[in-house]
Amino acid sequence: MQRILFKSKIHRATVTEANLYYEGSITIDKELMEIADILENEKVSVLNINNGERFDTYVIEGDYGKRDICLNGAAARKVAVGDEVIIITYGFFEDNEIQDFQPKIVLVDKQNNVKSISHKTSPKSLITQK
Repeated sequence: MQRILFKSKIHRATVTEANLYYEGSITIDKELMEIADILENEKVSVLNINNGERFDTYVIEGDYGKRDICLNGAAARKVAVGDEVIIITYGFFEDNEIQDFQPKIVLVDKQNNVKSISHKTSPKSLITQK
């Protein structure tokens, strides 16, 4: 059986731009993408801490090291520049892969610089041994 689990996230990123007239997506600094194990065109969930909005979109690679987090198209209506967001990725896992997997959590400061990188304990207790 495959299960969909939390794979990685960028926690408390600050929105640096909202571009309503660009075709939809989220632009993320390439360096942050690499650190958080996010690929271009990967589906992400975006959770806006300031207003409670939650939505899915796909990622566009931004300039390396610029720390940009830009919501584009319709998603730009769900944020304001300066809002803090959580950007989450998910993966499909077989039960035997879950035992050793640990999601990556990238915590950033208000300028989107990395403060810490951690791994969450895998949900071993959810898998029944046969």
